[in-house]
Amino acid sequence: MTGLWNDFNSAQSNSNVIPKGTLAKVRLTIRPGGFDDPSQGWTGGYAKRGATGAVYLDAEYTVVEGPFAKRKIWSLIGLYSPKGPDWANAGRGLIKGILNSARGLDDKDNSPQAQAKRRIGGFAELDGIEFIARMDIGSDTNGEDKNEVRSAVTPSHRDYAQLMGQGSAAQMQGYGQPPVMSAPQQGYAAPAQGYTAPTPQPQTPQSPAAPGFSGRPSWAE
Repeated sequence: MTGLWNDFNSAQSNSNVIPKGTLAKVRLTIRPGGFDDPSQGWTGGYAKRGATGAVYLDAEYTVVEGPFAKRKIWSLIGLYSPKGPDWANAGRGLIKGILNSARGLDDKDNSPQAQAKRRIGGFAELDGIEFIARMDIGSDTNGEDKNEVRSAVTPSHRDYAQLMGQGSAAQMQGYGQPPVMSAPQQGYAAPAQGYTAPTPQPQTPQSPAAPGFSGRPSWAE
């Protein structure tokens, strides 16, 4: 028995917040706000303008699989703030991370192909997109803890492929490390019947390894 049923002071508090730092595959849904500004590329009625003049995307993230499947997180993606560029810059950074995660791009990949995949024709391309989110914790209007999404996980993370469903746990073992090479099988033939293996001969001692060789390949450093 973990406690008396007439005294609940020692009862565990139930929290509906996903732990900070948890990685989860989510689907982004943009709740339309009806505000457009074609000069900024904000069309389709996706953006929302608040009473202070701030413009943002009202984002709903649904966890699609894992222990928190079907849980929903609501947070804002900043597009403009009359207080300065910081909120909009954070919003642009988050959208870049979402595109990198959803489209399998390394953040440092600046090839023409990668740059093309980081461009969108409109916010409609973000509505329904799936990516790997890192859970954060903020505060709601009452000061209570609430989950937020402030960053996305890209292919450089060791758990990215498994979380995106690109490999099973067995396939992901050793992900991010060099593959273990096995003996080649091509052209192997079984010894003929009656074959007797030759008697091993004494081996001549090998010369020591070259100076500076640690016994580990360079990629393992």
